[in-house]
Amino acid sequence: MNNFRSIYGSTPPVVKNLIILNVLFYLATIVMGKSFGVDLSRILALYYPTAEHFQPFQFITHMFMHGSLGHLFFNMFALWMFGRVLESVWGGKRFFIFYFVTGLGAAAFYTFVHWIELAAIKNQISPEQYQLVVNNGAEILQRMQNYTNPQMGKLNILLNVPVLGASGAVFGVLLGFGMLFPNTQLMLLFPPIPIRAKYFVIIYGAVELVLAFAQPGSNVAHFAHLGGMIFGYFLIKFWNKDRTQFY
Repeated sequence: MNNFRSIYGSTPPVVKNLIILNVLFYLATIVMGKSFGVDLSRILALYYPTAEHFQPFQFITHMFMHGSLGHLFFNMFALWMFGRVLESVWGGKRFFIFYFVTGLGAAAFYTFVHWIELAAIKNQISPEQYQLVVNNGAEILQRMQNYTNPQMGKLNILLNVPVLGASGAVFGVLLGFGMLFPNTQLMLLFPPIPIRAKYFVIIYGAVELVLAFAQPGSNVAHFAHLGGMIFGYFLIKFWNKDRTQFY
């Protein structure tokens, strides 16, 4: 009985505390919304820097916000499955740095892509139309409506629909696991076949890249996922530049 270790007990401290924080933020979102009418997502999710509701701290707080129980569960399950291995190898401090660098990198990359998209839209509408969206767009979305002009509607979504979730950092963790343990066999659920971690990461990254361009209006932040993987890749390469092994 003394040798028994529960799944929770075997989870290293940084991963465990990150999971606890994410769950607490999700519960707080529900309680504050139902009991006090406060939309925490409007305060803590990440808006584009020129949007009405943007605050600099959102670059960090958005990583702890989730839109649904399923969103929270799959992110935390992936963090537990892959993150506990990385933390066991790297130690808590290095894993903590890696997690937040990939999460912040994902947000930065996502914001950069938005900046490119906004610049293109500005060339297709008048300054008056642009200012109209800036002034009134958030209120229109609150009423579950949007502009009939396609470019104004897209601009409104880019400015006033925030990104939230730990997915960017989790995709960085997935990338890190694939780089450190490339030949580890993973068992897919659909279809139920084994696949090496390096191929799983490559396929997942390729799918995200395709979806990012094929579904630009999707409510899934594919570019944030890619950003987490990109920053994770370069951080590991930087840490490993003078070594032949990661650990």
